[in-house]
Amino acid sequence: MMTLYSGTTDPYSHRCRIVLFEKGMDFQVIDVDLANKPEDLAVINPYNHVPVLVERDLVLSEANIINEYIDERFPHPQLMPPDPVMRARARLFLYSFEKDLFSHIADIESGDQEKADKARATIRDNLTQLVPIFAKQNYLLGDDYSMLDVAVTPLLWRLGHYGIELPNQAAPILKYAERLFSRPLYADAMTPSEKAMRK
Repeated sequence: MMTLYSGTTDPYSHRCRIVLFEKGMDFQVIDVDLANKPEDLAVINPYNHVPVLVERDLVLSEANIINEYIDERFPHPQLMPPDPVMRARARLFLYSFEKDLFSHIADIESGDQEKADKARATIRDNLTQLVPIFAKQNYLLGDDYSMLDVAVTPLLWRLGHYGIELPNQAAPILKYAERLFSRPLYADAMTPSEKAMRK
């Protein structure tokens, strides 16, 4: 059975939990308190961070690597495109999400007001640039839910928690977010701490 070491408020761990629940497979989640990490985490992952997936002799870290492995190992429903060109585009999108969106979360959580405000504005502006996509389609890669939607969901769930306010022209993104949050297994993939981020 797969075991996921998962941070209770960590957006990257949240991504992996979404994929595991979407696949509807047997797995175990070990909740990790990020302020008080268990000693065995550093043993299985030298970087001592979550998420970490353990399956028999295989130990994987980094959310995107974990999620692609799960998607290839359990191909239904398929979350990465089957076509190599589209799959490469999807990976490029995932990379840009890390650079343009998720890399700024640490500044928001740093406690430095100036850094946090700048990071909020950057995330807000970069998310707003995605608006035209939703004029033509329901999801980021078209009309089917994919790994890109999984990747951005934890950030959209935390917008209010991070103090990020989207402008009026970004209304299509908020509608898109509601589509993601209303997926049948979405609530199951969240920890109580994550559920408390949105009232």
